[in-house]
Amino acid sequence: MIIGKWNRSVILTYVGMLSAAAGIILAFITDRINYSIACLMVSGVCDLFDGMVARRCKRTEEEKAFGIELDSLVDVMSFIALPLVIGLKAGVTNWWYIPVYMIFAVSGIARLAYFNVADADSTGPVKYYTGLPVTYTALIIPLVYLIRLITDDGVFRPIFASAFLVIAIFGLLKIKVIKPRGVWYGIFGIMAIGLLALYLAVI
Repeated sequence: MIIGKWNRSVILTYVGMLSAAAGIILAFITDRINYSIACLMVSGVCDLFDGMVARRCKRTEEEKAFGIELDSLVDVMSFIALPLVIGLKAGVTNWWYIPVYMIFAVSGIARLAYFNVADADSTGPVKYYTGLPVTYTALIIPLVYLIRLITDDGVFRPIFASAFLVIAIFGLLKIKVIKPRGVWYGIFGIMAIGLLALYLAVI
């Protein structure tokens, strides 16, 4: 018997994981970092919609628990490991950037663990996130990377590293971030399509 759950309630989560894996692989076998950033955005879109798909499926309590654990593990790969690889392959490799990457990784892991506990204790639908979700890395990193098109690496590198630090800080702050719902799914989807087209066809 094969372990794990293999049904439509988790299919988008697996697709997001495969996209993240592809992004990491492409970062090392090609010189085109834009492909890896495109994979990061695909993982972000999958994460945006996988909860919606799962809620529409009839699931056992075991399947719900599995989905929660799977989602967090995939988030580590998609929104912590892949962005770190992108940062390194983008040339942000000076020794003083290492603490920034480490803070980013610790913040992301802590944020995911906190969300799992807070969500488990919740008695109803979550309307707000506490702290910036790691998923927003899939939007912030591609947007900030565009600065490279209009400036030289000496200016780009500290700005790009600062984006990792900002994500880390806001991920730990006790601030309310509205959970996307309704029309926001469409807005984020359109933004993702536009950015994907830019990265695959132009950059």
